[in-house]
Amino acid sequence: MLPRPPLVSIITVTYNSAHLLEGTIRSVLMQSYPHIEYLIIDGASTDHTQTIIKLTQNTNDRLLNAKMFRWVSEPDGGLYDAMNKGLCMAKGDFVWFLNAGDRLFEKDTVGKMMQHYSPGVDVLFGEVMLVTETRRHLGTRSELTTQKLPESLTWQSLKLGMVVCHQAFAVRKSIAPAYIGGNLAADIEWVIGCLKNCRKAVNTHLILAEYLTGGVSKRKHKQSLCDRYHILKKHFGLWPNLWHHAQIIWRAVWERHARY
Repeated sequence: MLPRPPLVSIITVTYNSAHLLEGTIRSVLMQSYPHIEYLIIDGASTDHTQTIIKLTQNTNDRLLNAKMFRWVSEPDGGLYDAMNKGLCMAKGDFVWFLNAGDRLFEKDTVGKMMQHYSPGVDVLFGEVMLVTETRRHLGTRSELTTQKLPESLTWQSLKLGMVVCHQAFAVRKSIAPAYIGGNLAADIEWVIGCLKNCRKAVNTHLILAEYLTGGVSKRKHKQSLCDRYHILKKHFGLWPNLWHHAQIIWRAVWERHARY
């Protein structure tokens, strides 16, 4: 008997984002790849988030018929607590976080990504397309920011910051650590932890998701940078981290100068 194709658990964490959630759900439910579990973790929203989720349950979608769609709505300790809840609930071989407002890029995105899978692969990654709330494409993250997606990805690749978006980062669940909350850069520490446990990471060379610009870390930019500094110091050491941040600052200054 041939081994079954990997099950991919896509997890959406949301709170009071009903106006963004429907498009995210639709982008998952329309996927052609049949082996998908979809989890929505709602932090007891007070808008009409639950109405949208319940309406989704009343459709005759393939995922729903296969009982691969599950959701919870209850108070939580914030974003990373909710993401950990999703990790615990997930039954898939791979987990992939897609926030409310983000969308899978095409109807066959998951299928195209999984064509790069082999039994020794623990991480599949790619690009994101930055979009506005009107869904206008701005360009890929590598094109528009100083963070360029590397051809090969290891935990050392993150010494100069978050070079890969978690919206374009699918990881084998068995190697994924829990998120450590309490800061705005827990995503970079989680990716580093995943890659430290990773046997092989494969660049799919695909745009995997639309990434809605903004977010908490963008609105609290200074705090996010401070949190990132302390996380990178923890993993790379004081003096290497100071040198790396000098490079980050120089890169940002050069990029701004080149732009103008």
